Amino acid sequence: MTRTFVITGGTDGIGAAVARALFSRGDHAVVIGTDPRKGARLLREAADSPGTASFARADLGSVAENRRIIRELTEKHPEIDGLVLCARYFQTRRTVTPEGFEHNFALFYLSRFLLSHGIIGALAKGDRPVVVNVAGPGQGTPIDWADLQNENYDGVRAMFATGRYNDLLGVDFARRHGDGPVRYVLFQPGPTATSFAGEYDAPTARFVEQQKAKAKPAVEVVPPIVGLLDAPPAEPLSAFGTHARIDIRDDPATAARLAAITEQLLGSG
Repeated sequence: MTRTFVITGGTDGIGAAVARALFSRGDHAVVIGTDPRKGARLLREAADSPGTASFARADLGSVAENRRIIRELTEKHPEIDGLVLCARYFQTRRTVTPEGFEHNFALFYLSRFLLSHGIIGALAKGDRPVVVNVAGPGQGTPIDWADLQNENYDGVRAMFATGRYNDLLGVDFARRHGDGPVRYVLFQPGPTATSFAGEYDAPTARFVEQQKAKAKPAVEVVPPIVGLLDAPPAEPLSAFGTHARIDIRDDPATAARLAAITEQLLGSG
């Protein structure tokens, strides 16, 4: 039976490697990205494989684009078996989207919030449905409630802060939907030679190149992610490193507080 999986950030790095693994074994991979040339390349690869792929161009830093993609996904794919969230883009300097959100907050957190909840109906109809949020769980970064959108900006801290928001997204998702069939998994890939998409100043760019030289290739992260897609854990929320479980702070009150603020922001965005 062919299964359908949606992958954000699916034209590069871990996302592209997961997409290739899925269509190479006969599944359908819905790849979401910003570069149609990279999307076309994956589609050519899929044409010679047992499975299939489709490409949807979207800037997931935009709330409106997320909402459009959610509509398109649920219209074209009434049953979705898994959602893999990989889209991320590092910025040394703070930028704000046209909708007024700090870009890292918008892409790395708001998009994942919207997509996780937005396709829940289609996921609930899937076979062993699961959301795999590749976000680096378990960091325990303190939340600055007065500065959720990183006005006091540091690129690395902003990435860790929004990673923490994703932990809480998982906690709140499990609180809301844990009685249903959809499992939520937070995944920490560790140092991986992805595309490292972003805009870097010179010192950070040099550091990134050093990290690429030391990091494992993206294909090494594929087996554990595909394993989670095939056999999600029984509990509503879990977190993993490449091969081992990770403890996260199961803090429903804090997660509910962040979710309520997020919904208020989205209501005005």
